[in-house]
Amino acid sequence: MARKSGGRSGEGSWQWSRTAETRRVMLDAAREVFVERGFAESSVAEVVERAGSSVGSLYHHFGGKSELFLALWDDHQNEYESNAASAVAKARAGGEDDPLELFVAGARAFLRGSWERRHLVRLFMDGDAPPGFELIRRTRSRDWIRQNAVLLGAGTGPEDRAVVTVLTTVIGEAAREVAACETAEEAAAVADTALRLIRRLDPLDLARDGG
Repeated sequence: MARKSGGRSGEGSWQWSRTAETRRVMLDAAREVFVERGFAESSVAEVVERAGSSVGSLYHHFGGKSELFLALWDDHQNEYESNAASAVAKARAGGEDDPLELFVAGARAFLRGSWERRHLVRLFMDGDAPPGFELIRRTRSRDWIRQNAVLLGAGTGPEDRAVVTVLTTVIGEAAREVAACETAEEAAAVADTALRLIRRLDPLDLARDGG
């Protein structure tokens, strides 16, 4: 826990720290409850009980159960993106400049995260969700496709868009399969298979050849 420091700026830092801590505790509690019960069967009362907080505090920080679910999903997606970006940056720092290999490095980190957070993957991909969640998820997926297109150096033509969309879909579905695995070894085998498939497709040549 952060310690309070003197002065106005210290007071502001303390308040920010306490707010961030409260949100994190509530998100951790929400993760447990949503994973155990699903969205529809979960209650705000159970979340705040596990968080050791109050209903008023939850509504203050998140607005309600639906907003709490979406905040948890957004946090999950940000973790994905951060891990993938770090893996790509590490590969670049190691001298890798092949766009496909950089994509594979990011995809491998993404799939590793799918195993580490497999319960959340199952919740968000196959569980029930609040109204409007599918639209939000599709919008985020389009953003992901655009990011992958930049990483791969793909053009803007229909062939390029199709290739990047297919590759992104392969990784997304592989993540679902990884999350469904029973052991880490099985999950690693699924991830390796997906990455081998991407390399065999040779997507950059496929886009250049127009199929």
